[in-house]
Amino acid sequence: MDTEEFRLPRSQQANERLHALIPGGAHTYAKGDDQYPENLAPVISHGLGAHVWDVDGNRYIEYGSGLRSVSLGHAHPRVLEAVRRELDRGSNFVRPSVMEVEAAERFLATVPTAEMVKFAKNGSDVTTAAVRLARAVTGRPRVAICGDHPFFSVDDWFIGTTPMSAGIPTATTELTVAFPYGDLAATEELLTRYQDEVACLILEPAGHNEPPPGYLEGLRELADRHGCVLIFDEMITGFRWSEAGAQGLYGVVPDLSTFGKALGNGFAVSALAGRRELMEWGGLRHSGDRVFLLSTTHGAETHSLAAAMAVQTTYVQEDVTARLHALGERLAAGVREAAAGMGVGDHVVVRGRASNLVFATLDENRQPSQQYRTLFLRRLLAGGVLAPSFVVSSALEDADIDHTVDVVAQACAVYRKALDAADPTPWLAGRPVKPVFRRLA
Repeated sequence: MDTEEFRLPRSQQANERLHALIPGGAHTYAKGDDQYPENLAPVISHGLGAHVWDVDGNRYIEYGSGLRSVSLGHAHPRVLEAVRRELDRGSNFVRPSVMEVEAAERFLATVPTAEMVKFAKNGSDVTTAAVRLARAVTGRPRVAICGDHPFFSVDDWFIGTTPMSAGIPTATTELTVAFPYGDLAATEELLTRYQDEVACLILEPAGHNEPPPGYLEGLRELADRHGCVLIFDEMITGFRWSEAGAQGLYGVVPDLSTFGKALGNGFAVSALAGRRELMEWGGLRHSGDRVFLLSTTHGAETHSLAAAMAVQTTYVQEDVTARLHALGERLAAGVREAAAGMGVGDHVVVRGRASNLVFATLDENRQPSQQYRTLFLRRLLAGGVLAPSFVVSSALEDADIDHTVDVVAQACAVYRKALDAADPTPWLAGRPVKPVFRRLA
C-alpha cells in the first residue's frame, strides 16, 4: 500500500480520546504516539502470536514484542492455560498462597545463580528495591549507574539523571553517578574518587554489543575490592540471553539481579533475586535493622505467577532462546541484504544480539536521524510491519520475516531517494518522531 493512501482514522480518533483522559495518551512513554509518524500511530484492538490488529482493521507483524515482554507471542496457549487454571481459584489473599513458594522454587531452579527471590509487578519496583538494599547493607549513599544504558527505573534516583528531571530534587540526583560500559579503568577511578561512598554498581550486563572479554569478571572484582554491591539489571537479558539471564550465559554472578519483561509473557510480574545474606536483610530471620525491601499488594497475584512458571517451563522445554536467536539472525541477514541492495547499507543499520535487535536510521552524514526514522517507519506501517525495533518473538514464522524483508526493501528504495535529495522532508507527511527522553513536550 502506498503511504499516501494509508490512513488510520479510527486510530486517530482513539488517540484523541486517549490524550483527553491519560497524560501522554499512553501508560508507557515508549508507546506514545510521538514515537510514530504523525497520524500513523495505530491503536491496538487485539493480538495473536506474532500479529496484532488495530482498531482500523489492519493486521501487522509486530516487532518490539510488547516492549520486549511478549517473547512467546500474544495469547500463548501454554501461558493462557496456566493462567486460566488459577482464575477461578482467587487471585489475592490475606496470607501467602502456595503458588508463591512454587513460583519461587521454579524461578530459583531456572536462575540457579540466585538463592532467594521476591516478586513484584514491574521493573522499577525491583531495581529500586535492589538499590535500597545495597544502600542499607553498605551504609553508603551513592548509586553508580552504567551511563551507556537508557533506562533503569521510574524512581527519582534514575529519572533525575535524564532530561525529564522535573520534580526531582537536585540533592537526590547528585547521589547518582555514572560509569561507562566496558571501561574498567574509568569505573575504578570513579570508585576511588568516591571512596567508601558508592553502595552499588548497577548495569545491564550486555546490550547492543557483547561484553568485552573479561569485563564482567573485572567488574565483579572491582565491586568486591571496593565493598559495593554488584547489581545486574536483567529486564531485557533475562530469558533473551538465556533462561538464567546474562549471568547464566557469561558465568559472572552478581550480588543482586532484577528480572521482568519476558518473565510473564505480557502478564505483570518482575523479580528481585540474589544472595541469601543480602536478601535476608529484607526478611524476618535476622537481628539487625529492618529493611523495607519490597511490599506490594499485587506482587504475588496468582495468575501472574502462574504465567511466569509457564514461561519458564516453555523456555526450558522448547529451547525458546535458541529459536529467538535463529529468527533474529534470519531477520538481520535479510534486512542487511535488502538495505545493501538498495544502496543504503550504511544508513539502515541493524544492531544488537539476534534475540534483541534494534535498528539505526542514519542521514547523509551517517548521523542518527529522527527524520529518516520517520520515513522508514511510515513505509513499514503501510506494509503491515509494526516495528519500533526488530526485537523478535518466538511466534514469528519464516513467512513473516520474508514479508518484513520485502517491506524493508521497499522502504529502503524510498530512503535512497531521500538520501539522493539530501532531504527526507517530502516523505515525512508531518512532524518527525521524537526521542522519549527530552526536556520539552
